Amino acid sequence: MSLSRRRLHRTLVLIMLVSMLALPAASAEPPAAGTEAPGAPGSGRAAQQLTEGSYDSYLQQYQGEAQPREEIIIKGADYSGSEGMTPELLTGLGGETGRYVKTEESGSVEWQLDVPQSGLYHITVRYFPVQGKSSNIERELRIDGELPFNSARNLSFGRIWVNESNEIRRDNRGNDLRPRQVESPAWQETLLRDTEGYYEEPYQFYFSAGRHTLTMVSGREPMVIDYIKLHSYDPPAAYAEVKQSYEAQGYKATSGHSVKIQGEDAAYKSSPTLYPVTDRSSPSTEPYDVSKIRMNTIGGNNWRVPGQWIAWEVEVPEDGLYHLTVKGRQELLRGIYSTRSLRIDGEIPFREMLQIPFYYDSDWQMNRLGTGEEPYLFYLSQGKHELQLEVSLGAIAPLLRQVEASVLDINAMYRKILMITGNVPDPYRDYKLDEQIPDMVSVFREQSKLLYSVSEELVRLTGEKSDKTATLNKTAYQLADMADKPETVQKRLSQFKINVGSVGSWILEVREQPLEIDYLLLTSPDVKLPKAGSSVFRKIGHEVSSFTHSFFEDYNTIGNTSENGETIDVWIGTGRDQAQVLKAMIDDTFTPQTGIGVNLKLVNPNVLLRASLAGEGPDVAMQVGNDMPVNFGMRQAAEDLSGYPGYEEVVKQFRDSALVPYRYGNQVFALPEQQIFNMLFYRKDILQELNLQPPQTWDDVYAMIPVLQKHRMDMALPLAQTTGVPVLEVNRAYAMLLYQMGGSFYLQDGAKSGLDTETGLAAFKNWTNFYTSYKLPLIFDFPMRFRTGEMPVGIQDYTFYNYLTVSAPEIKGLWEFIPVPGTKQPDGSIRRDVASGGTAALMLKQAKNKKAAWEFMKWWVDKDSQVRFGREMEGLMGAAARYPTANVEALRELPWPTRDYKSLEEQWQWVQGVPEVPGGYFTGRHLDNALREVINNGTNTADALYDYVQEIDYEIAQKRAEFHLE
Repeated sequence: MSLSRRRLHRTLVLIMLVSMLALPAASAEPPAAGTEAPGAPGSGRAAQQLTEGSYDSYLQQYQGEAQPREEIIIKGADYSGSEGMTPELLTGLGGETGRYVKTEESGSVEWQLDVPQSGLYHITVRYFPVQGKSSNIERELRIDGELPFNSARNLSFGRIWVNESNEIRRDNRGNDLRPRQVESPAWQETLLRDTEGYYEEPYQFYFSAGRHTLTMVSGREPMVIDYIKLHSYDPPAAYAEVKQSYEAQGYKATSGHSVKIQGEDAAYKSSPTLYPVTDRSSPSTEPYDVSKIRMNTIGGNNWRVPGQWIAWEVEVPEDGLYHLTVKGRQELLRGIYSTRSLRIDGEIPFREMLQIPFYYDSDWQMNRLGTGEEPYLFYLSQGKHELQLEVSLGAIAPLLRQVEASVLDINAMYRKILMITGNVPDPYRDYKLDEQIPDMVSVFREQSKLLYSVSEELVRLTGEKSDKTATLNKTAYQLADMADKPETVQKRLSQFKINVGSVGSWILEVREQPLEIDYLLLTSPDVKLPKAGSSVFRKIGHEVSSFTHSFFEDYNTIGNTSENGETIDVWIGTGRDQAQVLKAMIDDTFTPQTGIGVNLKLVNPNVLLRASLAGEGPDVAMQVGNDMPVNFGMRQAAEDLSGYPGYEEVVKQFRDSALVPYRYGNQVFALPEQQIFNMLFYRKDILQELNLQPPQTWDDVYAMIPVLQKHRMDMALPLAQTTGVPVLEVNRAYAMLLYQMGGSFYLQDGAKSGLDTETGLAAFKNWTNFYTSYKLPLIFDFPMRFRTGEMPVGIQDYTFYNYLTVSAPEIKGLWEFIPVPGTKQPDGSIRRDVASGGTAALMLKQAKNKKAAWEFMKWWVDKDSQVRFGREMEGLMGAAARYPTANVEALRELPWPTRDYKSLEEQWQWVQGVPEVPGGYFTGRHLDNALREVINNGTNTADALYDYVQEIDYEIAQKRAEFHLE
């Protein structure tokens, strides 16, 4: 063999030896999904921890344990200790006498109990929902000081709601008015169960024999506890057994009876969102009117959240067996059926009533409860009974659990890939991801199989393929293909992220189970059911008549109209739901108290200026932006409110920062409605993986950013994504830095910009450094990147909390918000100043009845009105509509969890308002220009800012000259 060939041979052998050493042993199993190399943060560890702390893993841990039959009852009044609260002992409540304990909305209370036999127990709590903030009660359960599983942190105890009046009132235009929902507190017993609806059966808790401590930690709202009971829950029997018992007891079918219960006549509801609604799309609904609003159905999209229930009372004419039929419509969730559970007098009659399917159809359907071959029989005695339908996930629940866990695993793997490739991978580079991330291929294959199996099960359950299965199949296919071709992963990351985001949206859509009900029918088996729909000719007549009436009905005016007596016109620029709630408040509170009629109209706020110039404007405009009142006031179009009677008392309800944008000189041109400011949002799980603490100062931020970027993550600073927006929207981050350093936007009462001062320039330099030195992104989708974990830290206005609560269930409990980072002072304190935005109500100069308009404005911004509006909006639209009121006392009364409200209150103390001055619109525009001049062209920060400040000062001078100001 030649020398060169021997060298080549040695080289090949060496390569083979190195390769063999690098490979895992042949007997080793492939890495499990979600595993990672030790110390590699930002990966599947979060998903793995969530799985380890889940209820499934808890049950698996105690699999095979006994389920003792004895009951253990702990009286609430026999608590052994408390922390952070002072429990109150009561001897009578809700028409009952006894010994009860009232627990507060924060703190904890504990009980001692002796368990005679080890095993798994269910827990029932008998409680009374005392007056609070009208939201569900939340508690955390600990056993011997430990959380048994993650979801025991979020136990919910509901309230009972009813229509304020049994009769549905009408306005003076003949339209039904939505009845106000009021609380009807009563003693309730509830089994502790999953609030998300992912588990059909109630929770089981393991107790060993001996003494234990049971602790309930308050998260929100006070409640009174009668007792806590440990026991064994017996699931309902199957229908076949129940039917046999009917025969054994001699129950007979009734004959000739038909009892109709209108859906809108519900006796009780679990949520104020479950008010009667109107359907004008079909002439078959009862009652019906072609042009007027009739509250003729209930539910729809409002009745979609697992755990929500509606109860009706029915008078049964005689003892015997009946059929039960629901005239309903499920037209919102294609490809999935909605599920309901039926309780009669609080009990599930048989197992099949745990999962009643209502399939998608755009038309009304008569759903007789039963199988395709045989309707179910229900035994009812003569007299009054309660029928309750509750939203349930049914057979969809385990599929949702699997997909949610899958999304967490996939997102964890996505972050691992980003650590190697970055946000913008080089398409021509082979990163050898399958070698650098050994478990990547196995995770992709496993998650692909899981999503395919969920899709197949969905088809089996619903009997059809739809967009719901298409979303899963698309992502599953991509995962499988990337597992087969790992060298293509870096080229497909963008589409991969989109697909995973689609699966996250799929979870949100599928877990919502809407259903609209026209009426329920309790019938004897020999009674023929009516048709659900209308004839073709009646539908044609309905459409023609509706079109004709549209020329005569005023759909912009909400509720009653007033023409006689003292009357004002009010324009509101938000949605119809908000307008209807406000109009109901006006009609039942403001007008009876003052005798002043209000014509409320839903009008786009952009029309206000043109309408005022034409002399057609309202007396009061609501929901106007921060930039409008002072601009109207300088043009003599808005009324100065500071001289009106009671003004000083009214403004005491707000922090001074809320009035700053509406004040010019000694004049105030509006009253604040909403005040919105920034908070710091962060992912607890990811910061924990990176061994980082939430930043308290900007120095902490500077130290944290390199760690994030080392792992291909980013921090989000607020920056407007479009130009030409108000000053605050452009420079929320700059405003924080400027105010924390003691600077201001304007000098000399608004006659000159304050940006070219030493402080203004220093703040500008610090601001631009985030984008030049630290390379923070200018354009980003923070909601999506926060959910995936790419941006685990970001500063955003606090209404982002509402979005995360509703739209990001897969990261529930993994995030938190706290006050923004601040500037450390010489004395060691931290300044956390932020700027605020918001909306206001203003009175126009041309108002015909200014005294009445002022009375309305005072009433509207008052604490009671703001609290009621906020609660009713949240009741109407859920937590996504939590109202950011500017009234200090009102915000305290809104249903914020105690811990989150304390964070808001802490930040609110540092809020500053951004003043509006003539020509001030140039400030935001040119700050943005200066920022981009520095970033894009590398211009010196001082030069860029000075150039644009000259433009700002020139525009301010021009406007002051126009308005004859000194």
